[in-house]
This record gives sequence, structure tokens and C-alpha cells, in this order.
Amino acid sequence: MSDALKTSGMTRLRNYFLTGFIVCAPLAITAYIAWSLIGWVDSWVKPYIPARYNPDTYLPFPVPGFGLIVALVLITLIGFLTANIVGRAIVNFGERLLGRMPLVRGIYGSLKQIFETVLSNKGDMFRQVGLVEYPRKGVWSLVFVASEKETEINQKLDQEGDPLIAVFMPCTPNPTTGFLMYVHKSEIVPLDMTIEDGAKLIVSAGMVAPEVKTKLVTLNGERIEGPLANPPLGAGPQPARSKRTASSRPNR
Repeated sequence: MSDALKTSGMTRLRNYFLTGFIVCAPLAITAYIAWSLIGWVDSWVKPYIPARYNPDTYLPFPVPGFGLIVALVLITLIGFLTANIVGRAIVNFGERLLGRMPLVRGIYGSLKQIFETVLSNKGDMFRQVGLVEYPRKGVWSLVFVASEKETEINQKLDQEGDPLIAVFMPCTPNPTTGFLMYVHKSEIVPLDMTIEDGAKLIVSAGMVAPEVKTKLVTLNGERIEGPLANPPLGAGPQPARSKRTASSRPNR
């Protein structure tokens, strides 16, 4: 067997391995994270379930996910009770008690505000992805642009016609950590990618970039998005063909 055939066979095996690794690695990591989350919730909830209601008491093996199901049911039930007048009164009473504790009230208030903003539709977390020059001129960093809100910072530092906007610059590869900065609107370069695409770009350290769509503007000012190509057969008006037949052509 020649060296060329050996090299070709090794290249194919390497490509097969890399293809299988790309397919299996995300599945394995996702399964590991899901299994770890289920085990973590079960370890917190199962000790508080009475033995008569716990299936682990009757079965020779533990049932994974039972604690997670119980936790989901309890959280949903608490939300249902809180929506009523009596439940709301109990929650308000508990919040008043926490408000009298110097250290706990700050932690509880901050966490509650964060969860209300993230999980409810009371406000837009981030509305756009943009670029700002950081940490120096000529170097651009990806940021998530928050909605424009009037704050004390805006009242003291805003310039006429160029307000300050809160932006969050996440760190790679963990987008949950980063820096909060207030940047003038004119210094932000807005991007058309979605928040999800921006997060993928940050987590992958720039290796997974969103697809770029070609954009043109018509004479009427309307934008055309998507790849350019010839129209398919039967789509749109066709150019008029000559109606002259062979008999109507001039004789040469």
C-alpha cells in the first residue's frame, strides 16, 4: 500500500472522528447538565417528602426526577395561591418582615427585582446588540443595549440630542458576567443580529458567527433582505415577447 493511500485513509478516519465528536459532544454535555440539575433538585426536595409519598421507599431503586416534579408542582401551586387576595396578603406580610432586617432586605429586594425583570414581561432586558470602542480606540467590543430609561445618571450626564444608554458588555465564554457601562448613543454601532446570536458569538469566542444577509434598498426606500438571485420561473411579470412570426419578418 502506497504512502498516498495511507495518508488518505488516515485523513478520512480523522474527519470521521471529528464529525462524530461534533455530533456527540453537545448531546453528551446537554445530557450531563440536565442529569446534574435533576440530581441537584432531587437532593434538596426528596428529604422533605414524607416516606409514604416517596416512591424510593417502595422501589429497590431511586426514581430520578421525582423531586423535580414535586418542586414544579409546589412552585406552580404557590404562584396560584399568591395570585389570590389571601395569598397576596401573606406575601406582603412576609415582605414587610424581611424589610425590617438590615442585611436580608437588600439581598431580597435586589434578587426579586432581577427575577421580575428576567422572567416577566414587565420590561425588555436587552433590545439590541451593538459595538462600542473598548478598551481603546480601534478595538471593538460586543455589547447588549438596554432600553432607554430616564435615570439620575441621564439627568446629570446627558448631552443634548445624545443621551446616555446603559449597555452590558459580557465576558467570554461566560456571558452572565461582564461590565455595565453608560455610553453615548452616538458611540454605539447597532447590529442586526439577535440577542441569541450575540450570545452564541460570545460563548463560542467568535467561532460561531451568525449568517449575514445581503440588504438592499429599493427606490421607494424599502429594504430587501435575503440572498439575491434570479426570480424562479413563473414568478413575477415576464418580459413581453415579440409577436412577429416568421412570415412577418422582412425578406433578406
